Amino acid sequence: MVEIKAEPFAFPLRRDKLALIVIDMQRDFAEAGGFGASLGNDVSRITRIVPDVKRLIAGFREAGLPVIHTMECHRPDLSDLPPAKRNRGSPALRIGDEGPMGRVLISGEPGTAILPDLAPIDGEVVIEKPGKGAFYATPLGDILKDLGIEQVVFAGVTTEVCVQTTMREANDRGYECLLAEEATESYFPEFKRAAIAMITAQGAIVGWVASVNAIVEGIAHA
Repeated sequence: MVEIKAEPFAFPLRRDKLALIVIDMQRDFAEAGGFGASLGNDVSRITRIVPDVKRLIAGFREAGLPVIHTMECHRPDLSDLPPAKRNRGSPALRIGDEGPMGRVLISGEPGTAILPDLAPIDGEVVIEKPGKGAFYATPLGDILKDLGIEQVVFAGVTTEVCVQTTMREANDRGYECLLAEEATESYFPEFKRAAIAMITAQGAIVGWVASVNAIVEGIAHA
């Protein structure tokens, strides 16, 4: 068995049981004029990780391992958008409103699309999710089961919200979870640090964290 250098201890890689899930690397969260920016966030923190996410995806593709992408979005009629999610706070734009890149977080709109540098290729699964966690109201669980996956590497945004939520969902379902440290980010650096601390506490209670280099090298040499 190959081990990947990780915290709080080495990750026991089972290469033929491994998949990558890239969470919500969408234009609305990463580009000026998108939903994230409309909330007053510094979206440059998200675009900064694109090269590392791209390198991680490339490593999985080269190894012939599954890459799964998620997008947070809703149906055009908003039938899967709870009022509690749409109506909270006083944002400049609400989900479903018309923005500079089309209707905010609506399936098929330009702003909902994955960033071009990280776009899925033919054969890669894309999950449209209405919630923060990628298992809720999606076929992700069945897809992972059909692929025989037991271990999942996570990348994407934001670390403390959609990434951590999906990791916790996966952990509860029995998956071993590994977070790629430079390939995830938050609008708030202290939130990323706190999320990683919570994930890795108490002997990897939710999962492990490792560098992109360690992960890519591990799967290449397994």
